[in-house]
Amino acid sequence: MRIGSKNTTGWKATISVAMSNYIESGSIIAIATSLVFWQAEFGIDDVGVGLLAALSANAFGAAVGALLGGPLCDKFGRKFIYTYDLMLYMVGVLIAAFAWNFGSLLLAFILTGIAVGAGVPASWTYIAEEAPKNARAKHVGTAQLAWSVGPMIGFLLAVVLSPLGLMGSRIIFIHLFVVAFVTWWIRQGLSESGIWKDTKAMPVVVGRSGGIRGLLSSKKNLIAIAFLFGVYGLWNTVAGQMGIFMPRVYATAGVEDPINQNLLQVLLWGCTVLSTYFGFMKFGDRMSLRKLYIIGGLLGIFSWVLLIFVEATTPILVLFAVSWGIAAGIGAQAFYSLWTSELFATRYRASAQGVLFFLARMAVGILSYWFPTLLVAHGVPFVGWIMLGLLAASLLIGAIWAPRTQGRSLQDIEEEREGSTVAVADDASTGEFVPSAGR
Repeated sequence: MRIGSKNTTGWKATISVAMSNYIESGSIIAIATSLVFWQAEFGIDDVGVGLLAALSANAFGAAVGALLGGPLCDKFGRKFIYTYDLMLYMVGVLIAAFAWNFGSLLLAFILTGIAVGAGVPASWTYIAEEAPKNARAKHVGTAQLAWSVGPMIGFLLAVVLSPLGLMGSRIIFIHLFVVAFVTWWIRQGLSESGIWKDTKAMPVVVGRSGGIRGLLSSKKNLIAIAFLFGVYGLWNTVAGQMGIFMPRVYATAGVEDPINQNLLQVLLWGCTVLSTYFGFMKFGDRMSLRKLYIIGGLLGIFSWVLLIFVEATTPILVLFAVSWGIAAGIGAQAFYSLWTSELFATRYRASAQGVLFFLARMAVGILSYWFPTLLVAHGVPFVGWIMLGLLAASLLIGAIWAPRTQGRSLQDIEEEREGSTVAVADDASTGEFVPSAGR
């Protein structure tokens, strides 16, 4: 089975690749909704829960996978990753589905996390490279859409299967295995990225190395990495805690029924799906990205202000879920996946994704290790102030330094930032990146 060619991939390729985002985010939610059951089954304390979360697809496991997958993707091609990453993922979720003790569960979460981390740079890079320049946000937004559908379905399954207890959680992991197998089979028919093939066919140029070495040898790249970590790394540290610990936050706020906790999450992620489609995908190629980013950032801050300063009644928690859900759909992750593809050259574009995803997930992992303990010891307002500070910093960084890349081809952006792709460049630091106020 072959899905398209260089001239016919378009939406077929985008949708095929975006499917992997469903199972990647779905695995995080499968962990989040099952932690209470695993904790009771294996007698795991809060420190052990933090360790499971920190080494999973939500944090360190994904960080390691991204650092490995990004450079491999640049060296051997975007399609190379698609051949192997989901094989590892399927092994991980199968072990999770049949986990028999804490050690096997930890191994499952680590393997799944590495596979997820390896796949993310490849998928977001491939989609951006194959997308038309005037519809790049819409295509990149498809991956964000699939990423949002995964948790929505995951939490809904958790509600439906909750009467089964731990067995229901095992079934959710089996469902991820089935979807991963279908996705892996479909992805084998994808053609390689045309931009990557064209770049690999060019003569080797002095001062133009690829991979992490080429990425980190340039001052403008280091500045771009710092900017994008400020945008995504800080925001994702908040989103990472919410993805896996939000049911515990609801419980601390007074919603102790797991079904009601998961229903709130279904609402939250349903709003994210709608916001991604009707917000980022519809307007990301047409209106000022800076303005769209600010709207999402302010909504995110508003949602956590509610949890800190307003009594957590049911209407307030519903308002929180709706406001954060809308904010996440037009939030930092969508902009990050778009801007990372635009601000780095083809020869190390996936490596940049890998390094940034590594840094972001490391930040999530560090806080994840302590988050359950902080939540129990100090309550929602205390952790809420941490979330608020991270969101405010992310908003300011993105609003001030949003780059002017909208509507331009990746080749045009690369030539402006690095000069001709075939000219000799002995000084890799030429052409410093100066972030602008955005279009």
